[in-house]
Amino acid sequence: MTARPANAHQARLLRMLRDEGPHSRAQLGDQIELSRSKLAVEVDRLLQTGLIVADGLAASRGGRRSHNLRLAPNLRFLGIDIGATSVDVAVTNAELEVLGHLNQPMDVREGPVAVFEHVLAMAAKLRSSGLVEGFDGAGIGVPGPVRFPEGVPVAPPIMPGWDGFPVREALSQELGCPVMVDNDVNLMALGEQHAGVARTAADFLCVKIGTGIGCGIVVGGEVYRGATGSAGDIGHIQAVPDGRACACGNRGCLEAHFSGAALARDAMEAAGQGLSAELASRLETHGTLSAVDIAAAAAAGDTVSLDLIREGGTRTGQVIAGLVSFFNPSLVVIGGGVTGLGHTLLAAIRTQVYRQSLPLATGNLPIVLGELGPNAGVIGGARLISDHLFSPA
Repeated sequence: MTARPANAHQARLLRMLRDEGPHSRAQLGDQIELSRSKLAVEVDRLLQTGLIVADGLAASRGGRRSHNLRLAPNLRFLGIDIGATSVDVAVTNAELEVLGHLNQPMDVREGPVAVFEHVLAMAAKLRSSGLVEGFDGAGIGVPGPVRFPEGVPVAPPIMPGWDGFPVREALSQELGCPVMVDNDVNLMALGEQHAGVARTAADFLCVKIGTGIGCGIVVGGEVYRGATGSAGDIGHIQAVPDGRACACGNRGCLEAHFSGAALARDAMEAAGQGLSAELASRLETHGTLSAVDIAAAAAAGDTVSLDLIREGGTRTGQVIAGLVSFFNPSLVVIGGGVTGLGHTLLAAIRTQVYRQSLPLATGNLPIVLGELGPNAGVIGGARLISDHLFSPA
């Protein structure tokens, strides 16, 4: 992708075609505050760049029928969602529809060089499948704070060896296309906003509960990253005074008491003490326990697993309640690997938020599970890079 929109009007046209699909010139004119002649000029310029193409005849509105306009069908974006224990890589078209999606286990603690070898191999596999000849841009999420303008992780607690690594620059050279980098939960928020449960929400929170815990903050339809890129790092809000030691160096952080890693540790401790025959059986079979095992044990009626989920949901709800009182969102989305715990977790979070926050903030506040699962992060990555490329150069 060599062309970029020349002005804000062209950028808005591109994003509208991305988010809403093909439009006729008349439909574009209904939504864009431009004179008919000015709109015609901007559309013709975009047609000349090859960023948009004519795509069949539009429905008649009286008089001569015009062609629908759509984004160039050969545009391809790469979405990369690096988690603590796995990586998802997907290729999308210009409308951010997923054309191919790969997932594989991976430990982010292997460091950036090893992780990006996995990522590049997965991207090459997608390319060799015939879905794409080359990538027009890539959006990448990593599970830690990111200095957004430079695309550089900064002191990420669960990512040893990543501090200051030039992710954007390194991957741009390897992939041969523009690259944008953000925190993984911001990508989840962008994905749910584009194609998931937050499609109609302008001000919402997206809480990701996985190996760690983070929160994407969307204000007026735009991700809010804060002054230095660390907004939403709610996993390191203190939930238990003088509580457990956390990887960040503090004590009592929410992440130290309820996350995928903390939940697995508590479950193994309960199994080892003989408190749960169900968990002990699973530990003996698998050699370790994960959120998947705890969800299965809870579904089988294991009271210890149910108590662990409820306790963690209550602590998470305490933190979210403070965010709701402060931010007053129209929606709270819960996502991430631990959401396999399902409605027991969601009910505990909801109960605490509705109990603790003021009625004015919660009277019409949905707290829901995300719709997209692992697709949220990769669609969010494609959305991130397309936002960049569909902005004036």
